[in-house]
Amino acid sequence: MAAASSSTQTPPSIPVVFSTKTQYQLPPQKFMVPASWRRFQLSQLINTALALPRVVPFDFLIRGVLLRGTLSEAANGEWKQEETLEIEYIESVMPPTRLAALPHEEWVSSISCSVPGQSLPHELIRWYIPHIDRAQTLLHTAPWHPAPITSFTIVSSNKASSEQDVLVVTASHDRTAQISRASLNGTETTSTPLATLHLHDAPIADVASNQSGNRILTAGWDGLIGLWSSSIPEIDEVPLEAIAAPERKKRRKVQEDGSVKTKAPSAVLRSHTARVSAVKFSSADDAVSCGFDSTIRTWDVERGLCSHTITVSEKPFLALALPAVPATALAASADRSATLFDLRTGTSVAAAVKFTHPATPAALVFAQNSESQFASGAYDGVVRIWDVRSATHEVANARVWDGQKVLGLDWAGKSWPSPAKVESKYGVPVQM
Repeated sequence: MAAASSSTQTPPSIPVVFSTKTQYQLPPQKFMVPASWRRFQLSQLINTALALPRVVPFDFLIRGVLLRGTLSEAANGEWKQEETLEIEYIESVMPPTRLAALPHEEWVSSISCSVPGQSLPHELIRWYIPHIDRAQTLLHTAPWHPAPITSFTIVSSNKASSEQDVLVVTASHDRTAQISRASLNGTETTSTPLATLHLHDAPIADVASNQSGNRILTAGWDGLIGLWSSSIPEIDEVPLEAIAAPERKKRRKVQEDGSVKTKAPSAVLRSHTARVSAVKFSSADDAVSCGFDSTIRTWDVERGLCSHTITVSEKPFLALALPAVPATALAASADRSATLFDLRTGTSVAAAVKFTHPATPAALVFAQNSESQFASGAYDGVVRIWDVRSATHEVANARVWDGQKVLGLDWAGKSWPSPAKVESKYGVPVQM
Protein backbone atom coordinates (compact mmCIF):
# COMPACT_ATOMS: atom_id res chain seq x y z
CA MET A 1 0.00 0.00 0.00
CA ALA A 2 2.87 2.35 0.82
CA ALA A 3 4.42 1.76 -2.60
CA ALA A 4 1.11 2.50 -4.35
CA SER A 5 0.68 5.68 -2.37
CA SER A 6 4.20 6.80 -3.28
CA SER A 7 3.62 6.20 -7.01
CA THR A 8 0.54 8.42 -7.04
CA GLN A 9 2.14 11.20 -5.04
CA THR A 10 1.65 14.64 -6.59
CA PRO A 11 4.94 15.98 -8.02
CA PRO A 12 6.32 18.99 -6.13
CA SER A 13 5.40 22.47 -7.32
CA ILE A 14 7.56 25.57 -7.51
CA PRO A 15 6.29 29.11 -6.85
CA VAL A 16 7.28 31.23 -9.86
CA VAL A 17 6.81 34.78 -11.06
CA PHE A 18 7.09 35.70 -14.74
CA SER A 19 8.55 38.81 -16.32
CA THR A 20 9.08 39.86 -19.93
CA LYS A 21 10.21 42.73 -22.13
CA THR A 22 7.89 41.64 -24.93
CA GLN A 23 4.43 43.01 -25.69
CA TYR A 24 2.87 39.98 -23.99
CA GLN A 25 2.79 41.21 -20.39
CA LEU A 26 1.27 39.12 -17.60
CA PRO A 27 -0.23 40.93 -14.60
CA PRO A 28 1.96 40.63 -11.46
CA GLN A 29 1.07 37.39 -9.75
CA LYS A 30 2.60 34.19 -8.43
CA PHE A 31 2.00 30.78 -10.03
CA MET A 32 2.47 27.34 -8.50
CA VAL A 33 4.03 25.33 -11.31
CA PRO A 34 4.95 21.60 -11.25
CA ALA A 35 8.71 21.12 -11.04
CA SER A 36 8.47 18.62 -13.91
CA TRP A 37 7.21 21.22 -16.40
CA ARG A 38 9.25 22.05 -19.45
CA ARG A 39 9.27 24.91 -21.97
CA PHE A 40 6.19 23.64 -23.79
CA GLN A 41 3.97 23.56 -20.68
CA LEU A 42 5.17 26.99 -19.56
CA SER A 43 4.47 28.41 -23.02
CA GLN A 44 0.96 26.97 -22.87
CA LEU A 45 0.47 28.61 -19.47
CA ILE A 46 1.44 32.06 -20.81
CA ASN A 47 -0.81 31.70 -23.86
CA THR A 48 -3.76 30.55 -21.72
CA ALA A 49 -3.28 33.24 -19.06
CA LEU A 50 -3.22 35.96 -21.74
CA ALA A 51 -5.99 34.35 -23.83
CA LEU A 52 -4.00 35.02 -26.98
CA PRO A 53 -5.99 34.70 -30.22
CA ARG A 54 -3.15 32.74 -31.82
CA VAL A 55 -0.50 30.56 -30.23
CA VAL A 56 2.77 32.40 -29.60
CA PRO A 57 5.66 30.10 -28.62
CA PHE A 58 7.93 31.34 -25.85
CA ASP A 59 11.37 30.50 -24.50
CA PHE A 60 12.27 30.94 -20.85
CA LEU A 61 15.35 32.33 -19.12
CA ILE A 62 16.18 31.17 -15.60
CA ARG A 63 19.21 32.80 -13.99
CA GLY A 64 20.51 33.80 -17.41
CA VAL A 65 20.19 30.33 -18.93
CA LEU A 66 17.66 29.18 -21.51
CA LEU A 67 15.37 26.45 -20.18
CA ARG A 68 16.18 23.21 -22.03
CA GLY A 69 14.92 20.65 -19.50
CA THR A 70 12.56 20.63 -16.56
CA LEU A 71 12.22 23.42 -14.01
CA SER A 72 13.73 21.15 -11.39
CA GLU A 73 16.80 20.56 -13.57
CA ALA A 74 17.13 24.27 -14.30
CA ALA A 75 16.95 25.13 -10.60
CA ASN A 76 19.63 22.50 -9.91
CA GLY A 77 17.80 21.53 -6.74
CA GLU A 78 18.83 24.86 -5.21
CA TRP A 79 15.29 26.13 -4.73
CA LYS A 80 13.35 25.75 -1.53
CA GLN A 81 9.63 25.43 -1.10
CA GLU A 82 9.27 28.95 0.28
CA GLU A 83 11.45 30.54 -2.42
CA THR A 84 10.02 32.05 -5.57
CA LEU A 85 11.71 31.29 -8.88
CA GLU A 86 11.96 34.26 -11.25
CA ILE A 87 11.47 33.37 -14.92
CA GLU A 88 11.79 35.72 -17.88
CA TYR A 89 10.03 34.73 -21.09
CA ILE A 90 10.89 35.79 -24.63
CA GLU A 91 9.37 34.99 -28.00
CA SER A 92 10.80 31.81 -29.47
CA VAL A 93 12.95 32.02 -32.57
CA MET A 94 11.99 29.54 -35.24
CA PRO A 95 14.80 27.84 -37.19
CA PRO A 96 15.34 29.57 -40.55
CA THR A 97 13.95 27.95 -43.68
CA ARG A 98 16.02 27.78 -46.82
CA LEU A 99 14.06 29.15 -49.77
CA ALA A 100 16.51 29.42 -52.66
CA ALA A 101 20.11 29.26 -53.81
CA LEU A 102 21.65 31.92 -56.03
CA PRO A 103 25.08 30.57 -56.98
CA HIS A 104 28.06 32.66 -58.04
CA GLU A 105 31.30 31.69 -59.70
CA GLU A 106 33.35 33.17 -56.86
CA TRP A 107 33.08 33.83 -53.15
CA VAL A 108 30.58 36.41 -51.93
CA SER A 109 31.84 38.43 -48.98
CA SER A 110 29.13 41.02 -48.29
CA ILE A 111 25.36 41.27 -48.54
CA SER A 112 22.49 43.66 -47.77
CA CYS A 113 18.77 42.98 -47.91
CA SER A 114 17.53 46.53 -47.37
CA VAL A 115 18.07 50.03 -48.71
CA PRO A 116 18.14 52.74 -46.00
CA GLY A 117 15.60 55.49 -46.45
CA GLN A 118 13.72 53.85 -49.31
CA SER A 119 10.48 51.89 -49.48
CA LEU A 120 12.01 49.10 -51.52
CA PRO A 121 11.64 45.34 -50.98
CA HIS A 122 13.95 43.73 -48.43
CA GLU A 123 15.25 41.38 -51.09
CA LEU A 124 16.20 44.07 -53.57
CA ILE A 125 19.91 44.49 -53.02
CA ARG A 126 22.58 41.85 -52.99
CA TRP A 127 25.95 42.90 -54.30
CA TYR A 128 28.87 40.85 -55.46
CA ILE A 129 28.30 43.20 -57.03
CA PRO A 130 25.07 41.70 -58.47
CA HIS A 131 21.63 43.24 -58.16
CA ILE A 132 18.86 40.66 -57.73
CA ASP A 133 15.12 41.16 -57.32
CA ARG A 134 12.45 39.21 -55.41
CA ALA A 135 11.99 36.86 -58.38
CA GLN A 136 15.67 35.92 -58.07
CA THR A 137 16.47 37.48 -61.43
CA LEU A 138 19.92 38.94 -61.90
CA LEU A 139 19.30 42.57 -62.81
CA HIS A 140 22.76 44.05 -62.89
CA THR A 141 26.45 43.26 -62.39
CA ALA A 142 28.95 46.05 -61.76
CA PRO A 143 32.69 45.27 -62.17
CA TRP A 144 33.80 48.17 -59.98
CA HIS A 145 37.16 46.77 -58.83
CA PRO A 146 39.90 44.71 -60.50
CA ALA A 147 40.39 42.75 -57.24
CA PRO A 148 37.98 41.02 -54.81
CA ILE A 149 35.43 43.21 -53.01
CA THR A 150 35.63 42.67 -49.26
CA SER A 151 32.79 44.86 -48.03
CA PHE A 152 30.23 47.44 -49.07
CA THR A 153 27.75 49.80 -47.49
CA ILE A 154 24.70 51.62 -48.84
CA VAL A 155 24.84 55.32 -48.02
CA SER A 156 21.68 57.12 -46.95
CA SER A 157 19.59 57.93 -50.02
CA ASN A 158 19.50 61.69 -49.38
CA LYS A 159 22.98 61.81 -50.89
CA ALA A 160 21.76 60.39 -54.20
CA SER A 161 20.24 62.28 -57.09
CA SER A 162 16.76 60.71 -57.09
CA GLU A 163 14.49 58.40 -55.11
CA GLN A 164 15.57 55.46 -57.27
CA ASP A 165 19.28 56.14 -56.69
CA VAL A 166 21.53 55.03 -53.85
CA LEU A 167 25.19 55.61 -53.21
CA VAL A 168 27.19 52.44 -52.66
CA VAL A 169 30.67 52.44 -51.15
CA THR A 170 32.79 49.36 -51.82
CA ALA A 171 36.10 48.24 -50.32
CA SER A 172 38.52 46.00 -52.15
CA HIS A 173 41.77 44.10 -52.12
CA ASP A 174 42.99 46.59 -54.72
CA ARG A 175 43.67 48.92 -51.73
CA THR A 176 40.99 51.40 -52.73
CA ALA A 177 37.40 52.10 -51.83
CA GLN A 178 34.93 53.50 -54.33
CA ILE A 179 31.77 55.58 -54.21
CA SER A 180 29.29 54.64 -56.94
CA ARG A 181 25.74 55.54 -57.82
CA ALA A 182 23.28 52.70 -58.41
CA SER A 183 20.00 53.53 -60.13
CA LEU A 184 17.40 51.01 -58.96
CA ASN A 185 14.84 51.49 -61.70
CA GLY A 186 13.16 48.12 -62.00
CA THR A 187 14.78 45.93 -64.64
CA GLU A 188 16.77 48.88 -66.03
CA THR A 189 19.25 48.99 -63.16
CA THR A 190 22.45 50.89 -63.89
CA SER A 191 25.53 51.91 -61.93
CA THR A 192 28.10 54.66 -62.29
CA PRO A 193 31.44 54.95 -60.43
CA LEU A 194 31.85 58.48 -59.02
CA ALA A 195 35.03 58.60 -56.96
CA THR A 196 37.86 56.40 -55.71
CA LEU A 197 39.20 56.73 -52.17
CA HIS A 198 43.00 56.58 -51.84
CA LEU A 199 44.83 56.10 -48.53
CA HIS A 200 45.68 52.49 -47.79
CA ASP A 201 48.73 50.59 -49.00
CA ALA A 202 47.17 47.21 -48.13
CA PRO A 203 43.76 45.56 -48.78
CA ILE A 204 40.73 47.27 -47.23
CA ALA A 205 38.79 44.93 -44.96
CA ASP A 206 35.67 46.94 -44.14
CA VAL A 207 33.75 50.10 -44.98
CA ALA A 208 30.96 51.87 -43.06
CA SER A 209 28.86 55.03 -43.30
CA ASN A 210 27.03 56.98 -40.61
CA GLN A 211 23.27 57.31 -40.43
CA SER A 212 23.13 60.70 -42.12
CA GLY A 213 25.35 59.45 -44.93
CA ASN A 214 27.85 62.31 -44.86
CA ARG A 215 30.80 60.33 -43.46
CA ILE A 216 32.54 57.11 -44.46
CA LEU A 217 35.08 54.96 -42.66
CA THR A 218 37.49 52.46 -44.23
CA ALA A 219 39.46 49.85 -42.27
CA GLY A 220 42.69 48.55 -43.78
CA TRP A 221 45.13 45.73 -43.30
CA ASP A 222 47.77 48.43 -42.92
CA GLY A 223 46.35 49.24 -39.47
CA LEU A 224 44.82 52.54 -40.62
CA ILE A 225 41.23 53.78 -40.53
CA GLY A 226 40.33 56.40 -43.08
CA LEU A 227 37.65 59.03 -42.47
CA TRP A 228 36.03 60.39 -45.62
CA SER A 229 33.33 62.77 -46.73
CA SER A 230 30.72 61.19 -49.00
CA SER A 231 30.62 64.28 -51.23
CA ILE A 232 32.03 63.92 -54.73
CA PRO A 233 34.86 66.40 -55.50
CA GLU A 234 34.84 68.49 -58.66
CA ILE A 235 38.56 67.91 -59.21
CA ASP A 236 41.00 65.14 -58.27
CA GLU A 237 42.19 65.42 -54.68
CA VAL A 238 44.96 62.83 -55.10
CA PRO A 239 47.48 63.38 -57.94
CA LEU A 240 48.34 60.53 -60.26
CA GLU A 241 51.91 60.47 -58.96
CA ALA A 242 50.68 59.63 -55.44
CA ILE A 243 48.75 56.58 -56.58
CA ALA A 244 50.44 53.17 -56.41
CA ALA A 245 52.03 52.02 -59.66
CA PRO A 246 49.58 49.15 -60.41
CA GLU A 247 46.72 51.64 -60.32
CA ARG A 248 48.26 54.36 -62.45
CA LYS A 249 47.55 52.69 -65.78
CA LYS A 250 43.91 52.21 -64.82
CA ARG A 251 43.64 55.80 -63.55
CA ARG A 252 45.03 57.17 -66.82
CA LYS A 253 42.23 55.46 -68.73
CA VAL A 254 39.62 56.77 -66.30
CA GLN A 255 40.98 60.31 -66.43
CA GLU A 256 40.40 60.48 -70.17
CA ASP A 257 36.70 61.17 -69.60
CA GLY A 258 37.15 62.73 -66.13
CA SER A 259 34.07 61.01 -64.76
CA VAL A 260 35.71 59.35 -61.73
CA LYS A 261 37.52 61.61 -59.27
CA THR A 262 40.10 60.72 -56.66
CA LYS A 263 39.38 61.53 -53.02
CA ALA A 264 41.73 62.09 -50.12
CA PRO A 265 40.71 61.27 -46.53
CA SER A 266 39.41 63.96 -44.19
CA ALA A 267 41.44 62.34 -41.42
CA VAL A 268 43.43 59.21 -40.69
CA LEU A 269 42.72 57.36 -37.42
CA ARG A 270 45.94 55.77 -36.15
CA SER A 271 46.15 53.49 -33.14
CA HIS A 272 45.82 49.87 -34.24
CA THR A 273 49.13 48.00 -34.48
CA ALA A 274 47.92 45.26 -36.84
CA ARG A 275 45.15 44.66 -39.38
CA VAL A 276 41.87 46.45 -38.73
CA SER A 277 39.21 43.87 -39.49
CA ALA A 278 35.99 45.84 -38.89
CA VAL A 279 34.76 49.37 -38.17
CA LYS A 280 31.28 50.73 -37.37
CA PHE A 281 29.78 54.12 -36.58
CA SER A 282 28.22 54.06 -33.11
CA SER A 283 26.88 57.62 -33.51
CA ALA A 284 27.37 60.56 -35.82
CA ASP A 285 30.69 61.48 -34.19
CA ASP A 286 31.87 58.19 -32.67
CA ALA A 287 33.01 54.86 -34.05
CA VAL A 288 34.15 51.42 -32.89
CA SER A 289 36.78 49.22 -34.52
CA CYS A 290 38.44 45.87 -33.89
CA GLY A 291 41.54 44.23 -35.27
CA PHE A 292 44.16 41.53 -35.33
CA ASP A 293 46.04 43.33 -32.54
CA SER A 294 43.47 41.86 -30.10
CA THR A 295 41.95 45.27 -29.37
CA ILE A 296 38.59 46.95 -29.64
CA ARG A 297 38.90 50.71 -29.93
CA THR A 298 36.41 53.55 -29.68
CA TRP A 299 37.04 56.72 -31.63
CA ASP A 300 36.15 60.37 -31.40
CA VAL A 301 35.71 60.80 -35.15
CA GLU A 302 35.34 64.57 -34.95
CA ARG A 303 38.76 64.94 -33.32
CA GLY A 304 40.34 61.91 -35.01
CA LEU A 305 41.42 60.40 -31.68
CA CYS A 306 41.20 56.96 -30.06
CA SER A 307 39.16 57.60 -26.91
CA HIS A 308 39.27 54.13 -25.33
CA THR A 309 40.98 50.78 -25.91
CA ILE A 310 39.96 47.29 -24.80
CA THR A 311 42.87 44.85 -24.97
CA VAL A 312 42.33 41.08 -24.75
CA SER A 313 45.36 38.82 -24.75
CA GLU A 314 45.86 36.73 -27.91
CA LYS A 315 42.38 37.27 -29.27
CA PRO A 316 42.51 38.52 -32.89
CA PHE A 317 39.10 39.95 -33.75
CA LEU A 318 37.42 39.14 -37.06
CA ALA A 319 33.96 40.75 -36.99
CA LEU A 320 32.01 43.40 -35.12
CA ALA A 321 28.35 44.22 -34.44
CA LEU A 322 26.74 46.97 -32.37
CA PRO A 323 23.44 46.39 -30.54
CA ALA A 324 20.84 49.06 -29.91
CA VAL A 325 21.93 49.38 -26.28
CA PRO A 326 24.55 52.18 -25.94
CA ALA A 327 28.21 51.61 -25.10
CA THR A 328 28.36 47.89 -25.89
CA ALA A 329 29.94 45.98 -28.75
CA LEU A 330 29.92 42.35 -29.86
CA ALA A 331 33.14 41.06 -31.40
CA ALA A 332 33.96 37.67 -32.94
CA SER A 333 37.48 36.33 -32.59
CA ALA A 334 39.74 33.59 -33.87
CA ASP A 335 39.31 31.58 -30.66
CA ARG A 336 35.83 30.55 -31.95
CA SER A 337 33.93 32.89 -29.66
CA ALA A 338 31.88 36.07 -29.76
CA THR A 339 32.03 38.30 -26.69
CA LEU A 340 29.89 41.24 -25.61
CA PHE A 341 32.02 44.09 -24.28
CA ASP A 342 31.18 47.15 -22.23
CA LEU A 343 33.00 49.92 -24.09
CA ARG A 344 33.11 52.12 -20.99
CA THR A 345 34.92 49.69 -18.66
CA GLY A 346 37.05 47.64 -21.03
CA THR A 347 35.65 44.32 -19.88
CA SER A 348 33.00 41.90 -21.06
CA VAL A 349 29.53 42.97 -19.94
CA ALA A 350 29.30 39.90 -17.73
CA ALA A 351 31.68 37.05 -17.13
CA ALA A 352 29.27 34.59 -18.79
CA VAL A 353 28.54 36.65 -21.93
CA LYS A 354 30.85 34.71 -24.19
CA PHE A 355 29.23 32.80 -27.02
CA THR A 356 31.32 29.78 -27.98
CA HIS A 357 31.11 28.34 -31.51
CA PRO A 358 32.26 24.96 -32.84
CA ALA A 359 33.98 26.88 -35.66
CA THR A 360 35.38 30.37 -36.15
CA PRO A 361 32.60 32.99 -36.46
CA ALA A 362 33.21 35.34 -39.40
CA ALA A 363 30.01 37.41 -39.50
CA LEU A 364 27.82 39.06 -36.85
CA VAL A 365 24.60 41.05 -37.07
CA PHE A 366 22.02 42.25 -34.53
CA ALA A 367 18.34 42.32 -35.29
CA GLN A 368 17.30 45.84 -36.21
CA ASN A 369 17.00 48.03 -33.07
CA SER A 370 17.53 44.96 -30.88
CA GLU A 371 19.44 44.91 -27.62
CA SER A 372 19.50 41.14 -27.28
CA GLN A 373 19.03 39.05 -30.43
CA PHE A 374 21.89 38.56 -32.86
CA ALA A 375 22.99 36.09 -35.52
CA SER A 376 26.45 34.71 -36.22
CA GLY A 377 27.79 32.98 -39.30
CA ALA A 378 30.79 30.66 -38.98
CA TYR A 379 33.32 28.68 -40.96
CA ASP A 380 31.33 25.48 -40.39
CA GLY A 381 28.58 26.78 -42.68
CA VAL A 382 26.07 27.28 -39.84
CA VAL A 383 24.13 30.42 -38.95
CA ARG A 384 23.27 30.60 -35.26
CA ILE A 385 20.73 32.84 -33.51
CA TRP A 386 21.60 33.96 -29.97
CA ASP A 387 20.13 35.97 -27.14
CA VAL A 388 22.73 37.96 -25.17
CA ARG A 389 20.96 37.06 -21.94
CA SER A 390 21.88 33.40 -22.34
CA ALA A 391 25.34 32.44 -23.54
CA THR A 392 25.11 28.71 -22.87
CA HIS A 393 22.81 27.79 -25.77
CA GLU A 394 21.97 29.29 -29.14
CA VAL A 395 18.25 29.93 -29.62
CA ALA A 396 18.16 28.42 -33.12
CA ASN A 397 20.49 27.49 -35.95
CA ALA A 398 20.47 26.64 -39.64
CA ARG A 399 23.10 24.88 -41.72
CA VAL A 400 23.62 26.84 -44.92
CA TRP A 401 26.09 24.50 -46.60
CA ASP A 402 28.25 21.52 -45.77
CA GLY A 403 31.95 22.23 -46.03
CA GLN A 404 31.55 25.92 -46.91
CA LYS A 405 31.97 29.11 -44.95
CA VAL A 406 29.47 31.84 -44.09
CA LEU A 407 31.32 35.08 -44.84
CA GLY A 408 28.53 37.69 -44.78
CA LEU A 409 25.26 38.05 -42.93
CA ASP A 410 22.34 40.49 -42.85
CA TRP A 411 19.16 40.62 -40.78
CA ALA A 412 16.31 42.91 -41.84
CA GLY A 413 13.41 43.67 -39.55
CA LYS A 414 13.01 44.51 -35.89
CA SER A 415 12.42 41.00 -34.57
CA TRP A 416 12.73 37.40 -35.57
CA PRO A 417 11.52 35.89 -37.78
CA SER A 418 11.91 38.62 -40.42
CA PRO A 419 13.30 38.50 -43.95
CA ALA A 420 17.03 37.99 -43.75
CA LYS A 421 19.72 36.45 -45.84
CA VAL A 422 23.15 34.98 -45.39
CA GLU A 423 25.98 34.66 -47.86
CA SER A 424 28.47 31.83 -47.95
CA LYS A 425 31.19 30.65 -50.24
CA TYR A 426 29.96 30.96 -53.82
CA GLY A 427 27.24 33.31 -52.64
CA VAL A 428 24.32 31.11 -51.69
CA PRO A 429 21.65 32.95 -49.67
CA VAL A 430 19.15 31.50 -47.24
CA GLN A 431 16.08 33.49 -46.24
CA MET A 432 15.19 33.37 -42.58
